[in-house]
Amino acid sequence: MSSWMSIATRSEVVNRSLKVAVLIGTILVAINQGDALLSGAITPQLMWKIPLTYIVPYLVSTHASVSTIIKHEQQ
Repeated sequence: MSSWMSIATRSEVVNRSLKVAVLIGTILVAINQGDALLSGAITPQLMWKIPLTYIVPYLVSTHASVSTIIKHEQQ
């Protein structure tokens, strides 16, 4: 069985996670910070929340992909 990190850095896992992060992150930014962005009320708090809004779906997608690959490799 491959190590968790070596699976997580496979190009197919990274590409899938990036696609999920861009799609879901953008939707969440629009929902959660859209009004502030449209009004121009960009604050320091907003500047750290936006990257986190993209990082979380990336990590969730990566975890799901790696877990699935490990499960299939064990069979």
